[in-house]
Amino acid sequence: MSGHKKIEAAMQILAELGFSRAQQNERSALCLLALLDLTSKKSWKSAASPLIGITPMMDFSREHYGKEYKPNTRETFRRQTVHHFVDAGLARYNPDDPARPVNSPKAVYQIEPEALALLKTHGSVVWGAKLKEYLSTRQTLAARYAKVREQARIPVRVAPGKEIQISPGEHSELIKAIIENFGSRFVPGGVLIYAGDTGDKWGYFDEALLEKLGVVVDSHGKMPDVVIYFPERSWLLLIESVTSHGPVDGKRHEELARLFAGSSAGLVYVTAFPSRSLMTRYLPEIAWETEVWVADAPSHLIHFNGTRFLGPYPQSE
Repeated sequence: MSGHKKIEAAMQILAELGFSRAQQNERSALCLLALLDLTSKKSWKSAASPLIGITPMMDFSREHYGKEYKPNTRETFRRQTVHHFVDAGLARYNPDDPARPVNSPKAVYQIEPEALALLKTHGSVVWGAKLKEYLSTRQTLAARYAKVREQARIPVRVAPGKEIQISPGEHSELIKAIIENFGSRFVPGGVLIYAGDTGDKWGYFDEALLEKLGVVVDSHGKMPDVVIYFPERSWLLLIESVTSHGPVDGKRHEELARLFAGSSAGLVYVTAFPSRSLMTRYLPEIAWETEVWVADAPSHLIHFNGTRFLGPYPQSE
């Protein structure tokens, strides 16, 4: 089978598996072929299940099918194709290390075993029957792997003997989402230092830990809404909920830099939004070299410029 026909076959498979038209394209077909390690000269029955990242998928497309994609399309591959494969249970995310941080450069994907068994039969007399059987269990598979991914998340820790009281309201709900969803995804094993609440400015505060990191804040210091310490990388994440006093703009960035100037840990500035629609209203205000997290797309992080992704920047930069 020629490379062109193999790509067409993969596109047809995606259609038969029920993927939307947004995934029935050449890019998605090539991702599927890469997940199966299927070059144009291999038969479907020889499909394999390597661990493979997004960039290697793009390399596979170029080397084996002559399809060149620009480096800046990497996120398109990840978000518009591979994430949909994972959500549908067609592929698994970091099966070798489910606890790997979401933004890790070592992230890999692998075809799901039952999907692999199905695709090995493509072109054979049993394909139709096997496809029908697979589709009858597909939702169960997707739910199973979603549960596995959820269980792999590592919660943010609080000090022994302490608990967090969150009062009702939109602001407090976003604070809760920052701690439970942002923290467990992007700061695995992080330690909560501070969480403000609409009912109490000093809602939760591990003052002793902050002092150990070189920061002493008096009652006049305007704390960010959430502060999380990331021991693994010696980072201090200063997170503002836009529902309180707006995003981390240039002015707020300077205020926080002064307030936490004594920190022995690197400072990371984050603005949290409940939705992308609200985020668009604040785009002109968000400071460069900061991060943006949106609660309705919790597995994604938006990086505002700079030479790297999530991480602290020395003042000289």
